[in-house]
Amino acid sequence: MIKEGISYREAGKFEETRFEKIHNVIFDSSKEASVLVAHEIANLIQRKEELGEPCILGLATGSSPIKVYEELVRLHKEEGLSFANVVTFNLDEYYPMDKNNIQSYHHFMHEHLFNHVNILPENINIPDGNVNSEELQQYCIDYEMKIKSYGGLDFQLLGIGRTGHIGFNEPGSHINSGTRSITLDHLTRVDAAPAFLGIDNVPRKAITMGIGTVRAAKRIVLLAWGISKADILKSTIEGEVSSQVPATYLQEHSNTTFVLDSEASSELTRVKTPWLVKSCIWTEELKLKAVVWLSELTTKPILKLTDKDYNDNGMSGLLAEEGTAYNLNIKMFNQLQHTITGWPGGKPDADDTNRPERSNPSKKRVIIFSPHPDDDVISMGGTFDRLVEQGHEVHIAYQTSGNIAVSNEEALKFAEVSTVLNSLSSESDSIINFLKNKGKNDIDSVEVRKLKGLIRRSESLGATRYLGVPDANVHFLDLPFYETGTVKKGNLTDADIKIMCDLIEDIKPHQIYAAGDLADPHGTHKVCLDSLFEALKRLKHHSYMDDCWVWLYRGAWHEWETYHIEMAVPMSPDQVLKKRHAIFYHQSQKDGVMFQGDDSREFWVRAEDRNRATAKKYNDLGLAEYAAIEAFKRYHF
Repeated sequence: MIKEGISYREAGKFEETRFEKIHNVIFDSSKEASVLVAHEIANLIQRKEELGEPCILGLATGSSPIKVYEELVRLHKEEGLSFANVVTFNLDEYYPMDKNNIQSYHHFMHEHLFNHVNILPENINIPDGNVNSEELQQYCIDYEMKIKSYGGLDFQLLGIGRTGHIGFNEPGSHINSGTRSITLDHLTRVDAAPAFLGIDNVPRKAITMGIGTVRAAKRIVLLAWGISKADILKSTIEGEVSSQVPATYLQEHSNTTFVLDSEASSELTRVKTPWLVKSCIWTEELKLKAVVWLSELTTKPILKLTDKDYNDNGMSGLLAEEGTAYNLNIKMFNQLQHTITGWPGGKPDADDTNRPERSNPSKKRVIIFSPHPDDDVISMGGTFDRLVEQGHEVHIAYQTSGNIAVSNEEALKFAEVSTVLNSLSSESDSIINFLKNKGKNDIDSVEVRKLKGLIRRSESLGATRYLGVPDANVHFLDLPFYETGTVKKGNLTDADIKIMCDLIEDIKPHQIYAAGDLADPHGTHKVCLDSLFEALKRLKHHSYMDDCWVWLYRGAWHEWETYHIEMAVPMSPDQVLKKRHAIFYHQSQKDGVMFQGDDSREFWVRAEDRNRATAKKYNDLGLAEYAAIEAFKRYHF
């Protein structure tokens, strides 16, 4: 077993700095970190059991703790961890919310933990979202008093929202607040919208433990995964205590650890600009990162940076190592310049010494893996077009059907049209009847999922035909992990990996493009990427894999940092328009897409703005001016 508390310092990346006010540990992967947290909880349960005492746990919901619960279940089933002495209190629940609703936290906790361990039902405490409004205040007081009757919480597991909320303690919450009802922040509801299939279905209120309740816990561990949490974590860990960022109240708790993955920690000073914290070992990657940062900070092109700029901004050590700003500037400028290419498949018969891709073979077999049926054109539509135009054998592989992202209204429209055309035969009537009478908790029928998948498949073929790819080169993989009919997906299995392996073995590609969205450990993009990585691991011994290079693109929400980019593919204004038209073929994802997030722009607008922003960053660094740039980072397997 892993020892409590101190183990995080040993297993993760911990370094105390003058900027940080909360103990935090960084891990390369959320899975590794989750296992350690689960073992800390398991040790606590066992120690309490040995003392003949109950173990009082405060538990969280959401995507962050899922792998912690998975490991606790494994420890119970495989290593005999008993939950007989465990009493749990959940942080919060939507209000109003029936406990049988699949979106309720009651359902979540039983699905991920309680149904799989030997905890006594009477020891499970989850706020009741069905309490009568007249009785709600007294109910919250009673919930608070019940926690206190056990002597408070021994351990509190937390996540953090992008508003800085812990539990549902939104900005403005008081440091001494107790269990109460609260109105949810709009951003919190936006983040919850995908699970509810739209923000209109997300409750506006919730019941939550208070800040005071949480801070009374003897031990607090907060989990945070993904780049979407990076900004709020910097504010929480390095900022001043403020009711506008409720998580900052944890700065005043003596036994709190934030457990982060590398993406979530990316804005912390010791990660983003380590030269401001300590003396650095200046790797080539860190040099480029530092010079790009300095250029952006001073708003000077790289070639205009001076010795004084370096010395004034904590980089004198780098300058001493490199000699002069002049030499360093030229070196870093050339490194960025060499990432730019109009030949993403390699330029035939050219010297490729300083090019991101090989010149040979001049005509390459290419697989573009797209998690959903529109990620290919949204994320790399210009590069896609360039590869086809330059004569490469381009294959598109849509990893999932994307059916969950088709609204019921859109599906109903197609079903009603199909009835008129009699194209779906007898199935159309049952589909229409199901959709018109579908309840909030109803999972789409197989027929409805098939129709929604067909809608997205037809849209994809429209886009690929527009870009000149023959239908025979378009592959709909329909990976089984996705086909649950709900927002929550299954785990990867051998069936998923075999489908990926079979396609790669059949095509024997020289290039693979894939969505490198490593931020969300539970999102479809991450699972699709994991399926590729596992397939590559199984296939890497084949000789044809020696000639295969893998390039990762980012999705509609984030772009690679400039210093991470290893291939930058410029687009002309005409290509930007062509990419836009390719995206337009995905009509079901236009005009109010279901999983929009907090960004109200349509996907084509996001893509164009992102590609323009990348081009502007290159230009601001002193490189050539382009209308737009798509960016890629190479994955070495």
